[in-house]
Amino acid sequence: QLQLVESGGGLVQPGRSLRLSCVGSGSTLDYYTIGWFRQAPGKGREGLSCIRGNDGTTYYADSVKGRFTISRDNAENTVYLQMNSLKPDVTAVYYCAAGSITPPMCGYSGGHYYTSPIYDSWGQGIQVTVSS
Repeated sequence: QLQLVESGGGLVQPGRSLRLSCVGSGSTLDYYTIGWFRQAPGKGREGLSCIRGNDGTTYYADSVKGRFTISRDNAENTVYLQMNSLKPDVTAVYYCAAGSITPPMCGYSGGHYYTSPIYDSWGQGIQVTVSS
C-alpha cells in the first residue's frame, strides 16, 4: 500500500523559497497522479498543482502559476513542489496525495485548474509559515 511523507516545510521570510518533498513508499509514484494541496487556518483545502503519472504532464492553479513548480524524480520516488517568491498568504499546511491515472484526477477545464478532492492516499501534511 502506498504511503506518502511530506518534508521540507518550515518558517521562511517573505520573498524566499522552499521546496517541499513528497516521498512515496510501498509503490512507485509514477503509477499515480500526484497532487499538492494546502489548507490555511479556517479555510477549506485548496488544490494547487498536480503531475499525471502516465506522461508527467503538469497543471497549476491560478493562485500558484508562475511561482510554484511541480516535478517528479522517479529514481528517488519523490514528487517536489518548488515554491518561489513566497508571501505570508501562502501560510498553510501542505499535503501531497496520490490518485489514479484514469480517470484524470486533475487538469484544466475552461482554462482553469480542477482537481478531484478524492485521492486514494494522503500524506500527513507539513506546515509552511511565511513571516518576517
